Amino acid sequence: MTAKKRVLILCTGNSARSQMAEGLLRHDAGALFHVESAGTRPSLVRPEAVAALRDLGIDISGHRSKSVAEFDGQPFDFVITVCDNAREVCPVFPAAVTKIHHSFDDPAACAGTEAERLAEFRRVRDQLREWLSAFAQQNGASLG
Repeated sequence: MTAKKRVLILCTGNSARSQMAEGLLRHDAGALFHVESAGTRPSLVRPEAVAALRDLGIDISGHRSKSVAEFDGQPFDFVITVCDNAREVCPVFPAAVTKIHHSFDDPAACAGTEAERLAEFRRVRDQLREWLSAFAQQNGASLG
């Protein structure tokens, strides 16, 4: 059996986009990928991110926001940045790492009612899932 490819998903706060991406990729392609997420300036996992994934039957309520420093020296096959800031300050990883960048809107920046904020998290969640599906397919996985 082939070892799982290791994926680190980076964002600034590790509170929304990277957390949702970690949960989605682990759920949809966890048999092929070992997935972690971290932030360049970690904060707290947003309750809207938890709720948006709960809608899909994915539980990230036990996740915590982690610093990219926690992963220093660990080998990864892919480092994916999901916001421009994380790409700009991304630490140096070994040359063998494939770096991929795709910026997504920050749903945590959405102002408005609780329902409007949750709708924005769901919109970004769906964009993440579509993009991660293509990523997984390009790397030998098929998502359901």
